[in-house]
Amino acid sequence: MTRNISEEDVHQAIGQVMHPEINRTLVELGMVKDIVLKDGEVTLTLALPFLGIPVSVKDYLTNSLRQAVMKLGAKVQIRVTEMNQDERLAFLAMGQESWKGI
Repeated sequence: MTRNISEEDVHQAIGQVMHPEINRTLVELGMVKDIVLKDGEVTLTLALPFLGIPVSVKDYLTNSLRQAVMKLGAKVQIRVTEMNQDERLAFLAMGQESWKGI
């Protein structure tokens, strides 16, 4: 049984999800968009800088977000889209600044 969760609960949960190679959260990087709660299900959009990133990285990012939201007791649907040019430039600037060097 799912409990009543708020958008704030979702924001707090996904706000902790770190990028694997950049010392920033996915939210800080502008990678999470369009959070919708309906009937105990959370739908959100993961914006990737490029759709052609390795599948393993895409899977890691989507699974990390899914696990964070599932801890709230909600079903999760994640859509994937590509960042627009401005979003991509902001992402790349933050990435360069906060790269872990792995």
